[in-house]
Amino acid sequence: MRVLLAGGGTAGHTSPLLATADALRRLRPDVEITCLGTPRGLENRVVPEAGYPLELIPPVPLPRKPNADLFKVPARLRAAVKETRAVLDRVRPDVVVGYGGYVSMPLYLAVRKGPVPLVIHEQNTVPGLANKAGARFARRVLVSFPDTPLPRAEYVGLPIRPMISGLDRAARRAEAREFFGLDPDRPTLLVTGGSQGARRLNQAVSGAAGALAAVGVQVLHAEGKHGGAAPALPGSGPSDVPYVVVEYIDRMDLAFAAADLAICRAGANSVTEAAAVGLPAIYVPLPIGNGEQRKNAESVVAAGGGILVDDADLTTDWVAGTVPQLAADAGRLAAMGAAAAEVIPRDADERVARIVLEVAQGPARG
Repeated sequence: MRVLLAGGGTAGHTSPLLATADALRRLRPDVEITCLGTPRGLENRVVPEAGYPLELIPPVPLPRKPNADLFKVPARLRAAVKETRAVLDRVRPDVVVGYGGYVSMPLYLAVRKGPVPLVIHEQNTVPGLANKAGARFARRVLVSFPDTPLPRAEYVGLPIRPMISGLDRAARRAEAREFFGLDPDRPTLLVTGGSQGARRLNQAVSGAAGALAAVGVQVLHAEGKHGGAAPALPGSGPSDVPYVVVEYIDRMDLAFAAADLAICRAGANSVTEAAAVGLPAIYVPLPIGNGEQRKNAESVVAAGGGILVDDADLTTDWVAGTVPQLAADAGRLAAMGAAAAEVIPRDADERVARIVLEVAQGPARG
């Protein structure tokens, strides 16, 4: 059996793709998996590292505002569809799975009138343009959050890796804190803006480093490629409360195990992974886009598992006045974590994989 998985750009698309690929391998060790991406995205690193072959097609981004590039989209799309059909001819998949983004629209158009069945997975509460189009003729339409407005949507959750979904945070805490050079006993704040980083989060939280250190809260801060995390500590010498800044965290399982509280964006991966492991979080939705990040976090926040803060409101003063007390309140954090863990399915990777195998084994579409 051959499966083609299409998704790329950021971890928002590549992480559920790889989680599905691994689940397919566990269920059917003989399955042949190929991934489809573009030359620009994170998939160029993480897919080969995961051991899967990667085919590339040119990206077809849609301008956010009308400009000269808008008139180039039809020609670019036709070229990308042509290259996608060449990939389909080489791989000859029994089923294709699209996760949205720049790489998926050419795939959806390439298979629209052909015999290869399509499965779509939408990560966000508010679907993207590609998945809106593909959902009209896909065999199955799978979504990460309830009430996602796509036709025939099936709520299955967001595929996450077993290293996250099976994580026992308490059992791994000592190991995790040693791994990152943190104190084994201090309350710990994790700060992450996702795979790209978030400069506003970096500046607001690092500016409050002194207030956090004053109550003994240590910080593990993934600043991303854009930087901006410059911890401001009081006094002439370094604080004895760790503030660890790294560019990127490959071992998010250990980061979650080390933390008692997170401050993060509200992308689908961030919300799902933090809630699934019972990590309470302060979610700061990205202020651009179609509002999907705010909606992604709403179910967890409504259950009491997190706090929503507008990007404009996340200032150093807000962090200094709110986060130290919360991070040091073990009882409240435990209640928030338990509430968050009740909201999110942990087995979406196998749910999606079983559906993909079912579609691949079904009758060919005419």
